[in-house]
Amino acid sequence: MASMHFYFCYKGGMNELDQEMCFRAFAARDSRFDGVYFMGVTSTGIYCRTICRARKPRRENCRFFANASLAEQSGFRPCKLCRPEQSPGRTSNDFGSTLVALAVRRIEQGSLDDGESLEKLATQLGVSTRHMRRVFQDRMGVSPVQLAQTQRLLMAKRLLSETRLPILEVAMASGFGSLRRCNALFKSTYAMAPSEFRRESGCRKSVASDTNSITLTQGYRPPYNWQALLKYFQGRAIPGVEWIDDECYARTIRIAERYGWLRVTQDASRHALRVEIASELIGVIPVVLSRVRRAFDLDATPSAISDALSNDNCLAPSFARSPGLRLPGAMDSFETAIRTIVGQQVSVSAATTVMSRIVQAFGQRFESPWPQLFLKPITPERIARESVDTLAPLGLNSARARTILSVARAIVDGELELEHSNDPERTVEQLQLLDGIGPWTAHYFGMRILGWPDAFIASDLVVRKQLAPLSVKQIEARSQVWRPWRAYAVMHLWHASGFFHSIQPEKR
Repeated sequence: MASMHFYFCYKGGMNELDQEMCFRAFAARDSRFDGVYFMGVTSTGIYCRTICRARKPRRENCRFFANASLAEQSGFRPCKLCRPEQSPGRTSNDFGSTLVALAVRRIEQGSLDDGESLEKLATQLGVSTRHMRRVFQDRMGVSPVQLAQTQRLLMAKRLLSETRLPILEVAMASGFGSLRRCNALFKSTYAMAPSEFRRESGCRKSVASDTNSITLTQGYRPPYNWQALLKYFQGRAIPGVEWIDDECYARTIRIAERYGWLRVTQDASRHALRVEIASELIGVIPVVLSRVRRAFDLDATPSAISDALSNDNCLAPSFARSPGLRLPGAMDSFETAIRTIVGQQVSVSAATTVMSRIVQAFGQRFESPWPQLFLKPITPERIARESVDTLAPLGLNSARARTILSVARAIVDGELELEHSNDPERTVEQLQLLDGIGPWTAHYFGMRILGWPDAFIASDLVVRKQLAPLSVKQIEARSQVWRPWRAYAVMHLWHASGFFHSIQPEKR
């Protein structure tokens, strides 16, 4: 069910913008459209977000674009005031194509960075390069390579503006592969070298707490219930790996073979989160930021979700009391998967105790600026080498120990990939083929690990209680009117019931 507020600027496909309606939304500086489209000003040659506070241009000087790449391909440069690179992204529902949504997520994580080919990406997604180009052109108005180029440029611009990293490190961290490539593309697109851009940038410099980290900003569309999200994470925090209080979320993180830490806080005045990242992770910043966007559901469109759900008599009270609820995602897919399996049929506190034992037994020591963070995340490779006999003494029964081993070995063998860029429906079906994983666990994976907004746990005890006296089959039928936002409906049902301190049994 599409949101009238979200889609009223579109006449047809996702590139066919109604220019007059877009101008009206821009004139109102409506934050609901931040990142939904961008405005290019022909008299200045720049493009802006809908929330830009610059002087309103004349209508005849405005052109509107469905994405930043289209604006840059049309010769416009990003605004230094509103910073288009900090705008929220799109959810998988917003692309109108599963293929495009999956490809965009992979591109954001560096799949087309220098050295990576479009052919490889197309093969991973099971299509030909010709088909991918055709679908991209239809849905995005640009090619996959053009989109990746814009992503690299905007990342370089962000690092030049917000940090004091050497320009060579900026080029490499942005995915260019070499300083020469970065310089050439920067000059051809922005008509200046990176060094000149840094000198002329009106953006503030790095606000890193020390020389061992950098701090970047990630935008969201309000409302955003930061406290509810922190509370959810706090109840499930893994001691040694995560540290969460009433203001911040901090943890250790693993990207490929790199280990580091990050700390996330809210800047409510700017509708953004501030992400402090350890210097050890600078080379994989796009992946780190992608995980942050996933974990904190920063690309959600609250107006679309509210339009679809808030008038339902079962959900309206929760929307009125707690607007801006987000899906709690996963910073580490494997870790969240194991935490979910451990939590089957036990309380949150009991699951936390067992998970702490697992991390203590199989994790490695880690040094961070905070004494609360002292362990590296566990890896599937490490757990796959274990057995039921080594896992069971940590507080697991044999069935759950076998399920954990099955998931770890399926990931190591390449049979299962738990990443946000995967097709969630197919992955949820695949998960249920593993021993010990039923619909509840598979759909919970879908909500938290895959970021699937339509995941729905009809058999969940709290959902059943909130929708009593309906049967599971009737609840499934009842939920059809909530599509494609059923996962958010679950969050509101949980929140309304006070569910943040209990966990439901797996129903096979």
